[in-house]
Amino acid sequence: MIDISSTPIMIIILLGSVGLAIPIVDAYKKEKGKNKNKLFSAITFGTLILSLLIIISRVVGGEPLPGMNFGNDVLTDDMFGSFFAVSLLIVSIMVSASSWNFMRGISNYSSYYSLLLLSTIGMILIAYSTDFVMLFIAWELMSIPTYALAAFSKKDPISNEAAIKYFLFGAFSSSILVFAIGFVYAVTGTTNIGDSITLLAELSASNQTPDKLGGVIPISYLAIGLFVAGFGFKMGLVPFHMWLPDAYEGAPTTIGALLAAGTKKAGFAAAIRVIVIGMFAIGLDWSIVLAILAVITMTVGNFGALIQKSVPRMMAYSSVAQAGYIMIGLALAPYASSALDGSLFHILNHAVMKSASFLAIAAVAIALASYSLEKYTGLGRKMPITAIALSISLLALAGVPPLNGFWSKLVLFQSAIDSGTVISWGPYLAIAGLLNSALSLGYYLWIIKKMYLDESNDMSRVKEPKAILGVLVFAIIFMVGFGIWHAPLLEFASISVPTHIDQIVPPFGNITQN
Repeated sequence: MIDISSTPIMIIILLGSVGLAIPIVDAYKKEKGKNKNKLFSAITFGTLILSLLIIISRVVGGEPLPGMNFGNDVLTDDMFGSFFAVSLLIVSIMVSASSWNFMRGISNYSSYYSLLLLSTIGMILIAYSTDFVMLFIAWELMSIPTYALAAFSKKDPISNEAAIKYFLFGAFSSSILVFAIGFVYAVTGTTNIGDSITLLAELSASNQTPDKLGGVIPISYLAIGLFVAGFGFKMGLVPFHMWLPDAYEGAPTTIGALLAAGTKKAGFAAAIRVIVIGMFAIGLDWSIVLAILAVITMTVGNFGALIQKSVPRMMAYSSVAQAGYIMIGLALAPYASSALDGSLFHILNHAVMKSASFLAIAAVAIALASYSLEKYTGLGRKMPITAIALSISLLALAGVPPLNGFWSKLVLFQSAIDSGTVISWGPYLAIAGLLNSALSLGYYLWIIKKMYLDESNDMSRVKEPKAILGVLVFAIIFMVGFGIWHAPLLEFASISVPTHIDQIVPPFGNITQN
């Protein structure tokens, strides 16, 4: 039985009840659109803040199980899920607060905020899921609302085209995940992730071959390959990334932040729990495959960003590159004890850095009605706070010290160097990451140059959206503050993952089971 006092159930009840109540309130409350926007934005923001405080209080109190837990229920209350829940809630809070400015003049406020809350539930459930059926339901609960949110600018043909492409690719990825789950169930006869891993490991170790299925190892390889493809769509890995630039540019910019900083992280949560933990427990070493994906992803993402003229598209390709950096930790998980620490550390940092960059772009879009890079000329004088926040977020994404992005990249690259004592190709990942970080400065500094060194004909001050400014100020404090003192975030990441992933065999080393 699921414990209703567990963290994921409490969050489901809170976010779900408010998300379903908002349209009902909208149907009975006779107010003008502007007042409804304020009301629903405040309700959504307050609900998300309360959810974040509940999780933080439980983490501080030591209530979630340490590390990653595989139990008999469909959901588990562990530190791994709580880490991702905190990261995802921070993104949703930043998006909901910024939406108060972005949604002014756009109808259907209740639908927008309700879909935002429901998608957040799906993302959080993915992080806590320990059953394949629950994982798939959570995956769809996350995805379906974002399909509608991406097309929220209904009169914009670019938005409609982006949403259709996003929907088609999303449906395709979901079908791939169903195939992968089906193969695992065919071999093991269970949908529980922990039990499936245990049974596959036992079959593999004893060389048992299920009838009519061609053996455990071939099917395990096939299932892992399908999982990589299915999760890779949301993570933005090459070659599953082609939908990102169009979707991020066509969707409302606040939703672009949700996709880039939110749903992407949920994809990594699923990948770590299923692919990384599962394949090493079974004894299948796909590290070199994941390493190649990491290098190709970061390189393609950075080169793609260099040739863009639209800032949202540039940030979309930047998001692809950042997924490549995070993949370094997944590839090196069995060879360096700090590898997954670095991935989770960068995931939390990236959630704030990428949200800040997209929301700064949203502020520019509101004030100047354009996404073109040319409109950023002289932005340092026109919109000084927005320009400062955007500059800091770009430098943090590049890994410039002493900002928070520098420390998480340092942990990742150091883990790659440390793995050189076990595998010969590990240090090359650090070299690839350093070269790509230097390459990314090409387009990050290009934007900063436009804002501060170039001048336009009209350099008059422009009113900056107040709600978005508040979010950007928070992001600045976070990026600079945790750049100066990064220890708490790194410690949080460290206690959220197993410390000896190379020893994960039944009974899963330090990964606990109920």
